[in-house]
Amino acid sequence: MIRTMAIRRLHGEDLELFKDMDTGIEDDYVLRVFDQLTEGNNRLFGLFINDQIAVIGGFTLFKKRYAMLGRLRTDRRFRGQNLATELNRYLIKEAFHIDGIDWVGANTQEDNLPAKRVLKKLGLTPLAALHGAWTDNLSSLSNDQEQWQEVYNKDEKKDWIQGAIIDTNYIFPYACYYPFPASWELFNGDELDHWRFFENKQRTRFFILKTDQKKHHYLHLVYPWNDLHLHTGIWETTQSVYEDIVKEDPNEQTYIWVDLTKEAASQLPKNHSFTLPSPWVLHGITKEKWERMN
Repeated sequence: MIRTMAIRRLHGEDLELFKDMDTGIEDDYVLRVFDQLTEGNNRLFGLFINDQIAVIGGFTLFKKRYAMLGRLRTDRRFRGQNLATELNRYLIKEAFHIDGIDWVGANTQEDNLPAKRVLKKLGLTPLAALHGAWTDNLSSLSNDQEQWQEVYNKDEKKDWIQGAIIDTNYIFPYACYYPFPASWELFNGDELDHWRFFENKQRTRFFILKTDQKKHHYLHLVYPWNDLHLHTGIWETTQSVYEDIVKEDPNEQTYIWVDLTKEAASQLPKNHSFTLPSPWVLHGITKEKWERMN
């Protein structure tokens, strides 16, 4: 039988083809949200061998500038044939064909060596390793310290973003699992109205609290320095906001999430209550670099 290979975008009606894949993944969330992953800002593609899906993968668009690769699944009967690399190369090309997309990235766990090798082969550079730390109680870190002052003025918020995030080339966690090289595009919607900003009395540090949902609900703390242990009042402020959220909807499971570098994680006290999964490593490539390589 002649073997043919083709790649095409998937749609909701392709769910049955996806179900026929042997990925070895039990309770795969892609199965539950397949329709959502094929519409809106999400794109899902399949690499077909003859009429069978051998690999799926896709990307999500953010702020009309960024594309994040993900949902890579390979049928176990087709592994070891470099098909995942082939599909990812196609995905990157497709993403950069979309008007305005200037950066493509991928997040992979630090110990996922096969995925890291694929990304290196494709030219994506490792940019940051972050623990997605979460907890539902900060009492072990709180010492009844004075809470930080909330910032309401939009121009003051912009000043903080410019100085501490844009000018420092900070890898900004726009959402849980989705950090990006900072740019003003990440703040050009209603973020400055809905995200809460807090600063210390000396006005030398600030942090952001925002809400997110990834299966569970999260209060996402963003602090763009590695010196959390040196500044009191951050945990008390966060715990206070968290408790208000829980009171509003006590039936919804909500957690506090903070992205920590290895350095910041190592400075947490031994009695901290955070769950610290292995770090996720952000890789990325700009459109300019991709075009030079290809």
